[in-house]
Amino acid sequence: MTSDLLLNVTDLHAGYGRAEVLHGLNLKAAKGSVVTVIGPNGAGKSTLLNALMGVLPSRGQLEYQGNSIVLDTLEERVMQGMALVPETRALFGTMPVEDNLLLGAYRQVRLGRKNSTAALEEVYALFPGLKERRTQLAGTLSGGERQMLAVGRALMSKPTLLMLDEPSLGLAPLVVRDIFTTISGLRRTGVTILLVEQNARAALEVADYGYVLEMGEIALEGPAEHLANDSRVIDTYLGAARQSAA
Repeated sequence: MTSDLLLNVTDLHAGYGRAEVLHGLNLKAAKGSVVTVIGPNGAGKSTLLNALMGVLPSRGQLEYQGNSIVLDTLEERVMQGMALVPETRALFGTMPVEDNLLLGAYRQVRLGRKNSTAALEEVYALFPGLKERRTQLAGTLSGGERQMLAVGRALMSKPTLLMLDEPSLGLAPLVVRDIFTTISGLRRTGVTILLVEQNARAALEVADYGYVLEMGEIALEGPAEHLANDSRVIDTYLGAARQSAA
C-alpha cells in the first residue's frame, strides 16, 4: 500500500441481517482526492458508507490511514477523523443553525481543542448564508441550506475523510450547482472526499476517480474523466445530452 493512500477497502461484504447488499467490494481513496461512487437506486451506495462508518456490521478488510479499523466502533472512527453526512442530513430541527454546527465540534472538544470560534468562521466563510441564519432554527431552512448545514457540521470536526451520501438529493438544479462547487472547493482544505451520488454527471465533474456500483458490486472504475467518456456510463447514467455535448 502506498503512503498516499488514506482508505483501502478489500473484499467488503455488508448488508441488513441476512440480506447481503455488498458482495466483496474493493475501493481505494488517496489522500486529498475526491472519489465518487455512482450507480442506480438500490445498488448499495448508502450501505457502503454506513459500513465504512461502522453504522452497519461488515466483513472484509478496512484500512484507514494505514491501520485496520475493522474492530473499531463508530465513535472510534469519528475520533480518527471520519465523518459522514447522511442522505437524511440528520439535523436537529428545533435547534438554531449555530448550535447544530457546534455539535459537530464534538471530536475537537474530545481532543482538547475547546475553542470552536475559528472552525465556525471557516464554515461561515464556505457557507455565508449559514452565518446570516445562525440564530434561525435548522428546521426552517430550505433544502439547500439544510444540506450546507449538514456539510458544515461535519467539517466542524476537522475530518480527514468526509463521506457525502447523495448531497444533491431533492435539490433544485441551481442549488445542486452550488453544492458541487463547494465540494470542489473543499480540495483546498486537504480533506479526502468519498462522494456517493446519483447525479453521475455532476459527481464525475468534481471527482478525481470514480466507481460504478451495480447490484452490490463494482461494475466499472477509473479516472473520473475516463468514466465520463465511457460509452456504457454515457448510455446508462449520463444520457443523450452528455453524448451530444461531448
